[in-house]
Amino acid sequence: MATMEFRGAIGKVFFDGGVTEDGKLIRKAKSYRNIAQGIDATNLYEALSQLAQFSERTVVGMEKVETTEVVK
Repeated sequence: MATMEFRGAIGKVFFDGGVTEDGKLIRKAKSYRNIAQGIDATNLYEALSQLAQFSERTVVGMEKVETTEVVK
């Protein structure tokens, strides 16, 4: 039987990078590695919000990207 094992997670903060000539939003991203596997949404949001304060740009979104490995 195969299982999935946690490999790592990245927290991403997306910033407003302006607009294109077509009027589409340009998003700039900053990634933060080594996010804990079991972190809850509130704690992750607070941590990424604090880090985002170092930027002059406006935050437009955040996400957590997890990587898992399928093993037998």
